[in-house]
Amino acid sequence: MTVEDPLADGLTEAFLRQHRRYTSHQVAAMAGVPVYRARRFWRALGFPNVADDAVEFTDADIDALRTLVGLVRDGTYDEERVLLMTRSLGRATARLAESQAELGAESLDQAGVPLQERAAAWRTRADRVVPDLERLLVYAWRRQLASAAGRIVDQEISTVRLAVGFADLVGFTRLSRQITESELARLVERFESRSADVVTSSGGRVVKTLGDSVLFVTDTAATAADIALRLVEIHARAKTMPALRVGLAIGQVIGRMGDVFGTTVNLASRLTALAPADAVLADPAMAEELKGDAAFALRPVDRLTVRGLGELVPFVITRG
Repeated sequence: MTVEDPLADGLTEAFLRQHRRYTSHQVAAMAGVPVYRARRFWRALGFPNVADDAVEFTDADIDALRTLVGLVRDGTYDEERVLLMTRSLGRATARLAESQAELGAESLDQAGVPLQERAAAWRTRADRVVPDLERLLVYAWRRQLASAAGRIVDQEISTVRLAVGFADLVGFTRLSRQITESELARLVERFESRSADVVTSSGGRVVKTLGDSVLFVTDTAATAADIALRLVEIHARAKTMPALRVGLAIGQVIGRMGDVFGTTVNLASRLTALAPADAVLADPAMAEELKGDAAFALRPVDRLTVRGLGELVPFVITRG
């Protein structure tokens, strides 16, 4: 077993809020499962395997493993669904933890904390912020779970009819080679935060962001069209922001682990790549639902071949 730096070791336990005292075999035995099964759960959560003699685990690890096993034993989920759930949880919390650590590092940089004092500063920060962030995490998760359950409570199948939108920054790859890394990070942050504000404030849901693009869904075509136009308008007002283009489609969508899949999603993505800069391009089904709505104007464009989906006549959407 590798001897750890005492400072780094103390930092880890400052965030864990407990002392590490068990090996993987001890934790698995106390949870009542074989170690190979325990490792399946840990890998699903995004945690790597550790050496058999590594003392890396706390009482919280035992409780978490017992909880996961209990969900299977009492029939709440089968094991495959528990693993799906833990993978989703692991991905979401890993991204959250990375962003919070980056913000913490930026705060220490701004405060001018020397590198040799960073470990001590991080331990102090952990004592201050971890309890508050833990409460906020549970609060936000419960609110999001209530909202998600409300959306799907009446669904009996895994597919649902939704409007899907992809918003994409034009020329992002080229621009990323022309600006500094810090400038690029600020641009992505502004794009993601502004886009999320527009989508959520208008009644949509952000499914995911990919740096230079955002995927969102709504219940109606009108809501999706309004969000798309607002995204184009708000980003056009920012002089340092590249032009935006948006593709929209409506139809059956498969929801899985917080993501969305299916032909409708693929069509929205393909239309985004075909849309002009600072414009919204929609599929015929979306245009049909918006027909007669005075809030929007629809202009058909030339028939296009959409890769993998055949030919169609999309529509450019503008304000009515």
